[in-house]
Amino acid sequence: MEWNRVGFTVSTDLSRFDWPLVHHHLSTRAYWSLGIPLEVLQRAFRNSLAFGVFEGGAQVGWARLVTDRATFAYLADVYVLPERRGQGLSKWLMECITAHPELQGLRRWMLATRDAHGLYAQFGFRPLAAPDRFMERHDPDVYARQGRG
Repeated sequence: MEWNRVGFTVSTDLSRFDWPLVHHHLSTRAYWSLGIPLEVLQRAFRNSLAFGVFEGGAQVGWARLVTDRATFAYLADVYVLPERRGQGLSKWLMECITAHPELQGLRRWMLATRDAHGLYAQFGFRPLAAPDRFMERHDPDVYARQGRG
């Protein structure tokens, strides 16, 4: 799928992704994926519904949705290059993601964020209504421990 706005495109075509760029930013600058190996990153995107933001042919942002496209979606890896921030691209990216025809009628969308609550609140995200029902198994040092980070 593809959405266009003056000078920019959002596309779900993974063949357009600039993997060295995406890997560099997610493995060195994004607090949630520091040290992620390229092959793990690519596998994660291949097994998700991926969205890339492009200015002409150059990639300037991305996100991925882990989803069954029927009941549930987990939003991850939302990122706009620092030099392109402030242009409304993350908001437009979220508009494209939430408008995707295969994602209509999902019962639950989830995400985790440290610093972008305001952005996601515009799209209906709220703190967990029943946090006592949710559990996690979290291993933040897995890449370093495996000698791949």
